[in-house]
Amino acid sequence: MKPLYVVKVGSATLDRGDIHAELAELVGRGARVLLVSGGAVGIERHYAAIGRAMPELRLANGDAVRYCPPEEMAHLVDAYERVTLPAVEQGLRALGVSVFTAVAARGGLVSGRANRPLKAVTASGKATVVRDHRAGVPTEVDTVRLNALLDAYDVVCLSPPVRDEAGGAPLNVDADVLAAALSNALDADHLRLVTGTAGLLTDPKDPASTLRHAHPGEAGQYAGGRMRQKVRAAELALDGAADVAITGPHTMADPSGWTRFWRTPAPEPDLTLLGRAVGVPSVSGDERELAAYLVQWCAEHGIEARIDEAGNLVATRGDGIRRLLLLGHLDTVPHRWPVEWRGGELHGRGSVDAKGSLVNFLQVLAEAEVPEDGQLRVVGAVEEEISSSKGAFHARDHYPADAVVIGEPSGARKLTLGYFGLFKLRVTAEVASGHSAGMDAVSAPDALIRVLEDIRASVEKEASDALSAVIDIRCETGPASHRAVGVLNFRVPPLADLAALKDAALGHAREGVAVEVLRATPGHAGPRTTPLVKAFTRAFGQADIRPTYVVKKGTSDMNTLATTWRDVPMVAYGPGDSALDHTDVEHLTAEDHRLARTVLADAVRRWFEGGAR
Repeated sequence: MKPLYVVKVGSATLDRGDIHAELAELVGRGARVLLVSGGAVGIERHYAAIGRAMPELRLANGDAVRYCPPEEMAHLVDAYERVTLPAVEQGLRALGVSVFTAVAARGGLVSGRANRPLKAVTASGKATVVRDHRAGVPTEVDTVRLNALLDAYDVVCLSPPVRDEAGGAPLNVDADVLAAALSNALDADHLRLVTGTAGLLTDPKDPASTLRHAHPGEAGQYAGGRMRQKVRAAELALDGAADVAITGPHTMADPSGWTRFWRTPAPEPDLTLLGRAVGVPSVSGDERELAAYLVQWCAEHGIEARIDEAGNLVATRGDGIRRLLLLGHLDTVPHRWPVEWRGGELHGRGSVDAKGSLVNFLQVLAEAEVPEDGQLRVVGAVEEEISSSKGAFHARDHYPADAVVIGEPSGARKLTLGYFGLFKLRVTAEVASGHSAGMDAVSAPDALIRVLEDIRASVEKEASDALSAVIDIRCETGPASHRAVGVLNFRVPPLADLAALKDAALGHAREGVAVEVLRATPGHAGPRTTPLVKAFTRAFGQADIRPTYVVKKGTSDMNTLATTWRDVPMVAYGPGDSALDHTDVEHLTAEDHRLARTVLADAVRRWFEGGAR
């Protein structure tokens, strides 16, 4: 599933035009984009064009709001449909972006509930209650149709008003609050509320006074006027799993103009980076936002960092000839939920696999004493959780090292010396069309199941310790034939002969059966006698730990490096229980995270003190 951005943009920002290019860039990165358009400028222009006065109400606190009795709502809808939304469509289509636009009330894409009667003040200063003001809050989103639209168009743009769930004229709603409701309902990955200032300013007179980070209840004291609704919307959106930011001025491009909102503060300051890294969604293919946040963190801590051509985070200290690489990964498997600290446990997707490891890498990098002849580099790789391993292959070819620590959960008291390899096949079985009840009929799924079992037997004969699973299967029907396609995945031990495994599998190809090798990455396991392992062993001893050394049956980026790197010592180490990987109860304890960081820092120091080899 492509990542979903919900972006709320006011009409003043849309007028500037730059935001269109930023939205097009998101589309170019493979994101789905739901744009929520404000309309203040467009409404003013429409009312001026039709020669109609803009009705207003004065509230008891002195604020002025647009008055929306039932007879006014048709003009408000016209303002969006004739001015604001056509301008959005024109600006994006000029950049080659396909766009669908609509007011949210159309077809009930979004419904809402009317507010209570409004207390106002008349021109003479008399208090009054206004009962016909058509304003409300979003309550229901048609997620099925909106997801269909998001699949069909590059950008879907909605604007107020929404349909009244009780009937009657549409309800005007705040566009920022509408964006928050859409973000939560559609399980967005990212919510950006774009404003004309550099985020939320702690001093409205100082454009450099951006409040960089806020938790619920902390930002309201600095918000006045329209900014109050943005803060309200940002805090409402924290009920979902998106990362939330008010950005500006009139842009999403400059993180220095962002106010980020976080769900819960860390129990202690040294756990802050961990909670925030887990709080930025980064499902495979959507690592950019996390990488950019970590680059910014590195800059604040005096570390040279960048995002490389593959999308990896690369942070480096020192340029000496003795090079130690700490290789973690940015991405997670899908299915997120709101990140939460529960006492000393951080619950959230990626806490164990493997943001805890990557955060420890960065914190150790920030504090390490790198010798003049040394180099300590952290790489947060992209796409580790999918078959491409794009980030690790790029690291393999561009960041040579004398030793490597892979960031994967082992638990603070274990050291991983190696991993099984990966051998993945796509198998296609095709049979002529015919009724499955015919004499001796064999369906395509039947044929596929038989050949999969035959391949399993042949591969396991060559590597008896191999583990196998069918991880995908689908059927396709055509006018002349039926096809069944399966993906068969093997985990193979480090000493397995991949050439022999390929021959065993491909030997089952014949008429009607195609076998394709998707991945053949060898296993890798190193000895306990390398300087790197010895550095960890001494660090364990210093921490009064009797370590366990393991070779895991999973696969990691260690295997990718080992495809071409020879005689480079490698281990994997990181906090967390790997049994929680990819589960809906993934969580990491502060105790394990801190202990692993202590051991890692000591091992890095000892490796540099002891020499590269």
